[in-house]
Order: sequence, then structure tokens, then C-alpha cells
Amino acid sequence: VQENDQVGNVKPMKQFDDAVDDGTLESVVWLSPNGAVSEHPRSKVSDGQAWVTRVVNRIMRSELWESTAIFVSWDDYGGFYDHVVPPAVDANGYGIRVPGLGISPYAKRGFVDSQTLSHDAYLKFIEDVFLDGQRLDPKTMARPDSRPTVRENVRYLGDLIHDFDFTQEPLAPVILPRYPSRRR
Repeated sequence: VQENDQVGNVKPMKQFDDAVDDGTLESVVWLSPNGAVSEHPRSKVSDGQAWVTRVVNRIMRSELWESTAIFVSWDDYGGFYDHVVPPAVDANGYGIRVPGLGISPYAKRGFVDSQTLSHDAYLKFIEDVFLDGQRLDPKTMARPDSRPTVRENVRYLGDLIHDFDFTQEPLAPVILPRYPSRRR
């Protein structure tokens, strides 16, 4: 964000909280925890989980819940023992597998998505929903983009729309404790 003059788009969490409270949250928002709650070494995984739970609970308690899709993703998780070789999709390839969660009143209950997905799937979903499937092409964008291809079009990439059922009765919010008690 520093190299392409986007730093002004980075806002403190207080602005997210305020936007949720007053119903002015942007259509697409990316949240990233600070180092203290990032789940990377030195920070506690439990604090990172509590941060995610806080964010999800805040949306679920708001009027925004009925029209929201939340995707929780990790950039890595230390699973260097993964036995599945990532597909070669371009010069960068896909990396090791990481977990992801889809949370929405229209998420399929108990559904486990076995498609090949990457962070590009989130871009594809956003482009499909808000740009009618038009792809943001790194060759024609007004800011630098180092992607070697428009990865949303890679044939291996699954489609997150399959994680939803828009005909079902919307799921009610499930408010979780930020720090659940330990079970023995």
C-alpha cells in the first residue's frame, strides 16, 4: 500500500467499529490484525482467535448481518508437513494449504468446501458480485500489480459462490465468547 499511495485507505479498528454501529460500512472491507493479535510467533493464538471472534460478533450483533459475507483467511499456518503438492498455476504457483472460513446468514450449514481455492478466490467473489464478473487485469490497472496472470481466471481456482445457499432461511447469528472456557 505504501508503493501505490494507498496508505490513506488503512484505517484504525475504531473506524470499523463506528461504521458497523452506524450502518455505513463499505461494501468490501479487508481487516488485518496488528502484531499483538496476528497469531504469528510471540503473539498468542488465543488472542488472535479472540480478535476474530470480536469482529464476527460485532457484525452479527448489527443490522449488517443479514447482508454480510465474512471470509476469515490465514496467510500461513506453519503446516510445512502438508502432503499435497500445490498446483502450478503460473510463475508464482499456489502455496501450502491454509484454512479458511465463510460466515454468512446464507452460508451452507456444515459445508466443507473441497475446491482448490486461494486468496484469489476472494477477489473472484468480489469481482463477480460487484463487477458482474469483470476481472481486474494487472496489465490495465492504474496502479502497479506484480501478479503474472489474472489468477481469478486460472482453471484450478474454485468459486466461493458454491459455499452459499441464497434460497435457504437465513441463519441466525451465533454470538461466541471471545475466550471460551477450557473443557477437560
